[in-house]
Amino acid sequence: MTFDTLSRRGVLGVFAATTVVAAPVMANAFGLLRGAGDIRRIKMYSGRTGESIDTVYWVEGKYIRDSLNEINIFMRDWRTGQVIGFDPRTLDIAAASHRLLQTNEPYMMLSGYRSPQTNAMLRSRSSGVARNSLHMVGKAADLRLKSRSVAQMTSAAQACNAGGVGKYSRSNFVHMDCGPIRHWGA
Repeated sequence: MTFDTLSRRGVLGVFAATTVVAAPVMANAFGLLRGAGDIRRIKMYSGRTGESIDTVYWVEGKYIRDSLNEINIFMRDWRTGQVIGFDPRTLDIAAASHRLLQTNEPYMMLSGYRSPQTNAMLRSRSSGVARNSLHMVGKAADLRLKSRSVAQMTSAAQACNAGGVGKYSRSNFVHMDCGPIRHWGA
């Protein structure tokens, strides 16, 4: 055997092992059972507006435009009424985490999109609000579940290995975003 053969085999072995380890997480997260199809659903309510949403937004590899439009309105800055296109990759992380938590309870959405004005106002009141928050570009959501702890939600979101996960135990919520993979909080 040559060095090149060993290197290729080593790389393929690592790839195969990684795929086997990652497969159960994603299979559990999105229900990727043979013949079942790939369906992604988000269930949330807002204590601020009293609105709720329960919609399938992805079927068999395609986002559903009407569902995403409905989600954009739901995730709006409730203080200003501004609506932008919310990044569906954050929805994917939230939906996958929700599935891993094995609950039918909808998320309570504390914050989705934030206008720059709202973010500046919140930042003036709390050091925990980022100047260039991903909330301002529709890529982050702050979520809570009554039936699951912040630690459980954080673990589920981190298991998706996608985006940022902020653990806010004292405020009882988890931040999920589709930015670079990272985590913080206590």
